[in-house]
Parts: sequence; C-alpha cells; structure tokens
Amino acid sequence: MWPQIILHADMDAFFAAVEQRDRPELKGRPVLIGSTSRRGVVTTASYEARPFGVGSAMSMMKARELCPHAVVVRPRMARYSEISHQVMDIFRDFSPRVEPLSVDEAFLDMTGAEGLFGSPREMGAALKRAVLEQTGLVVSVGAATTKYVAKVASDLEKPDGLVVVPPEEVEAFLHPLPVRRLWGVGPKGEERLHKLGLMTIGDVARLEPSLAASMGSLGAHLFALANGRDPRAVVTNRASKSVGSERTLGEDISGEAAVRPHLLRAADDVAQRLRKHGYRAAGIRVKLKTAQFELHTRQRRLVEPTDVAKSLYEAALTLLPEFDLSRRFRLVGLAAFDLVEEESRQFELFKAGVQSDEHRRRLDTALDAVHDRFGGLSLRRASELDPER
Repeated sequence: MWPQIILHADMDAFFAAVEQRDRPELKGRPVLIGSTSRRGVVTTASYEARPFGVGSAMSMMKARELCPHAVVVRPRMARYSEISHQVMDIFRDFSPRVEPLSVDEAFLDMTGAEGLFGSPREMGAALKRAVLEQTGLVVSVGAATTKYVAKVASDLEKPDGLVVVPPEEVEAFLHPLPVRRLWGVGPKGEERLHKLGLMTIGDVARLEPSLAASMGSLGAHLFALANGRDPRAVVTNRASKSVGSERTLGEDISGEAAVRPHLLRAADDVAQRLRKHGYRAAGIRVKLKTAQFELHTRQRRLVEPTDVAKSLYEAALTLLPEFDLSRRFRLVGLAAFDLVEEESRQFELFKAGVQSDEHRRRLDTALDAVHDRFGGLSLRRASELDPER
C-alpha cells in the first residue's frame, strides 16, 4: 500500500529536443545548445552528443573539440518557455498538486488518483504518453512515495525512462547506488565520503546515528535520505519566477569594464533578496538596454542553485561575450530565475577553500546584517567604487 504517490517528471535534453522537433534536419544528430563565443558554455547537449563526453555547463570550445561534428544552436528561451507552459499544463491535467522545479521538470502529487489513472506505473505511463502525443517530446518519470526517491528514479533510465519504486523496495533500490546519488552530494562531497569508506548509499544508511550526527545537519540529512526518509510535501505555491535588479544610468556606458561594476551591484541586490526570502536561483539573466532603447537579454542555467552574489556575478560575466559591448548602454540589469526553496538545495558536502559558495555566503550574510542595521550604502565592495572619484 502506497501512503502517498509522488511522480517526478523530467524532460529529456529539453532545449535540444525542442530544436530537434522544430527542425527535423537535426533529428538524430548531435546538437549543442549555447553560444559559439570563446567563453560560451553548453546549456544542453542532445543525447547523440553525450557519448562523446559532452555535457551541460562545459565550455563550448571544449565541447566542440570532443564532438567536432555537433551542430551548435543558439538558445531560444522564449520558445522553450512556451513549450514549458504546455508541458506544465499537461502535468496539471493529471494533478492539481504540481511543483515545477525548473522549465523542464516537476513533482506531481498523485495521491488518491488511482481510481482515475490506475497504479503508479500506469500513472507514469499515461503521463509519458500525454506529453509525447501533445508536444512530440519525451519525458522520463520516476514514481515513489517520496520526492527524493522519485527524483532519483526518474534519472536512472534516461532517456524515455519509467522507474517505479514501491515503498517496500526503497532500501533495495537505493542502497546499491553510489553516494553521488544522494541529494546534496557534489563531486567534493563524494570524494570526502569515499575517504570515510562510504561508497554506496547503503554504506551511509548503515552509519551509526551518532556518527551521522557528528557530521552536522547535513550528515543527519544524508542519513535520512539514505534510509528513504524525506518528509517534504509537493509545494504548489512556489516563489515568484524571478528576482531582478536593474539600473538606468546617469550617463551611457560601453565596454565590458564599464558594465561589470553595475552587474556586481545588481548581483549583490538580487542575492540579498534571495537570501531574505529563503530561495536560491538555478538560472541567471543579463539585460542591457542601448541608448536607442533596444533591449537585449541573454541567460543561462547554473550548475547548482545559489544565493551568493559572487557566484551570480561570475555566471553573468560568462554571458557578456554574447553582447555587442561596443554599443552604448543606458540600462544594466541582472535577474535570477528558476527559484528553488532554500531547504531543497543540493549541498556541496565538506566543500573546502575560501572560494566555496558557503564561505562566500557567510560573507554575504555578514554584509546583510551591516546593511540592515546601517543602510545599504554603509559598506560596499571596493570593486563597486568609482575609480575616478
């Protein structure tokens, strides 16, 4: 008996799949979505490109070295957003309780819908058919009693996967998997767990509770997940779709050096608002308006959601080569999108070094306290100061 039924639906190589659908000549060919500039990154790689070692967030230069015959396509975010709305509407035909995580994935709470759609496996199969019939795109689905297990399941047999994990099989399903499958373990966290002799999720599940507790709140979090415990409910009233900050300048500017300080100030403002409301962003958008009032935007997904100003700023800088910065601009803006709740972020376990996101976050939080007490201009970064003053 399933106490609750959670589906995690994840579109397969979404951006690339949309391009292959809209342009039939790309079907079956390796496709890379992203900028062709020297500092551009791969936003999405089609499954035909992945056997060559190409993946999201890789530099486009490296990706083209690995897969020189790939077709590079500039992203069409408006088109992807349009298709995303269609997909989410299909999800809502199955359940009113849908929690979008990004443009291409969502949780669905299907508890009590057995009379309409049948067993959890039949639910997943029906959802996959509906998406394919109505959009021509493929979605992978995981079904389980918790969000965490459903998300792991949806990823295991991509593309076009359907993995169902009954409650009595959760431990048998999770325990053989590598520790990197734990929600919150990144590359450095995996390395540290390996040094502790923890190679599989089962190894973490068999830890003495006191040892898990000695690793702090994250240790307790991983111990609970490894034992199949995840009390989080599907949340339908998620945050606003984006948080932005923009500034109309007193004088027009041109060139990257002139744009950078305004992006940094905007990143500080956006990051502070994200932290205040308990969210992290999985995407970043840069907006520039020319002296002729022409609006230009570029955006990208982040490897990991963040609420750290420097991380947002550094991601924004990677987008600048996609603009013609020889033009004169009257407005500079930055927005964070694809917001996720603070509690659902993926932790980078034991991440070391002063450049880590957590170190930066502690610094930003300290700045928040100063600004709250003495005002927003009481303490500023040296890089924000006008060098001519």
